[in-house]
Amino acid sequence: MSRTAEVARDTKETKIRVVVDLDGTGVSEISTGIGFYDHMLESFARHGGIDLKVETKGDLHIDMHHTVEDTGIVLGQAVKQALDGFKSIRRFGHAYIPMDETLTRCALDLSNRPYLIWKVDFKTPKVGDMDTELFKEFHHAFAMNAGACVHLETLYGGNSHHIAESGFKALARALRQAVELDPKTHGHAPSTKGVL
Repeated sequence: MSRTAEVARDTKETKIRVVVDLDGTGVSEISTGIGFYDHMLESFARHGGIDLKVETKGDLHIDMHHTVEDTGIVLGQAVKQALDGFKSIRRFGHAYIPMDETLTRCALDLSNRPYLIWKVDFKTPKVGDMDTELFKEFHHAFAMNAGACVHLETLYGGNSHHIAESGFKALARALRQAVELDPKTHGHAPSTKGVL
């Protein structure tokens, strides 16, 4: 069973192409024009065990908001498409990720009922050139478009780089568990409703 997808989205603000393979090895080719964001998406692919290609051209002459949010939208759409109705998956995943002084937790349900609980506070307004407020925009866009209920919380931490990166890694590791094939589902969506 191939669990791959390619999604493209063109607007007046961004032009994006995302290719995912949920059963990959974490290989990535990322180009968004934002160095730290590329680093986070590379980490997301590696720790999610997802092969990922992202090509984003956005209106960075204005700011980074459209580039970050729209990439999250398309990535979420690609993951959802690759899941093909959420059949045969474990559905739930969770992870605790420590990075030096920081500890972040993510719990995730691939329920097709998207939601985001965001309990993350940054100590600085930027990491590199990237506004830290944009990390919530990415996670919200991803959750809404992947059909994922995501609870992400930094339990403690001081370094904004560590807070951001532990969040991406926690989301990736939780997603890695949730998309795993579960033979006990016998090819069905893991729900008493029979469909998600």
